[in-house]
Amino acid sequence: MARRDYYEVLGVTRQASPEEIKSAFRRAAIQHHPDKNPGNKEAEAAFKEAAEAYEVLRDAEKRRRYDQFGHDGVSGQPFAGFEDIFQTFGDIFGGGSIFEDLFGGGRARGGARRGTSLRCEIALDLLEVLGGTEKTLTIKRREPCPECGGSGARRGTAPRACGVCGGSGQVTRAHGFFSLRTTCPRCSGAGQIIEHVCPPCQGQGQVLHGHEVTIRVPPGMDEGMELRVPGEGEVGRGGGTAGDLYCRIRIKNHKLFRRQRENLILELPISFPQAALGAAVEVPTLTGTATLRIQPGTQSGEIFRLKGEGLPLPDGYGRGSLLVQVVIETPRRLSAEQKELLRRYAELEEKNLSPNRKSFFAKVKDFLGS
Repeated sequence: MARRDYYEVLGVTRQASPEEIKSAFRRAAIQHHPDKNPGNKEAEAAFKEAAEAYEVLRDAEKRRRYDQFGHDGVSGQPFAGFEDIFQTFGDIFGGGSIFEDLFGGGRARGGARRGTSLRCEIALDLLEVLGGTEKTLTIKRREPCPECGGSGARRGTAPRACGVCGGSGQVTRAHGFFSLRTTCPRCSGAGQIIEHVCPPCQGQGQVLHGHEVTIRVPPGMDEGMELRVPGEGEVGRGGGTAGDLYCRIRIKNHKLFRRQRENLILELPISFPQAALGAAVEVPTLTGTATLRIQPGTQSGEIFRLKGEGLPLPDGYGRGSLLVQVVIETPRRLSAEQKELLRRYAELEEKNLSPNRKSFFAKVKDFLGS
């Protein structure tokens, strides 16, 4: 029977990135995992096929040989069974087997468990986006209980090894021609049983505690970006590593400027004489002021660019621009002298129509057929 193309198996193109291939395999593993499809031979075959495809396409050299020679280029490395597949792909989600990481909450053998990652929000104003900043936050996270030292057992007592799994935190279940290790149902993967629980932590071995963390925020951050602070999540259990802290960025509104990625937008009101005759105007920037030269005959809504007065690019190279959109302001109150001058200007304007107005009236006349 002909073997399917590995890219087709994972549902990706030949130009797919390593991350896209990794995500495609994760989806396939979840969909076809034997524990979710008990007794389904087709699901077993699909799971193994997806694992074989990923084992080749995740490795740059194997992928190169496969792209050049097809299955013949990688035919010397068959899989012996599902346990081999689990071990081969155990690095996908940061430790343990695929089964443990996808369905076991990150437990490793022996009851070790990685700490939960936490999330927070950091609000920045535009000056902090411009220069970067440091933020000190107080986060609540679970830490080892000081009463029991993290064991979960009442002081003076100790946990005992689980009799079902023998302290490993896992039991083995047979599925036809292969077997799977699963989390022990008696101890929930902890590998031990607590008979006399610690009152303060109720046997959990952890209590909530406020913790201060200082986060370095680089320049150029934008709305919705995330900063990862390794090891600042909740502590692991049973010797497991700590989780991470993910900080989502929120940008505060500014009274004058609107943000457009690395550019800033400023709406500047100007008078009709300034627009008609031209002018030099001082405009605000994030760090002070700059001179903007308005050209004669400027129209309302026209945009002027002041290069380098925007925000830093996220990669740290260069800054955006300040985009100044001029809006011609019509005065609401006029003195008698101003009214008279405008009447005289209007009379002259009627005698000397601008090119745009001439074109417009010609179109209207043609439209009306007269």
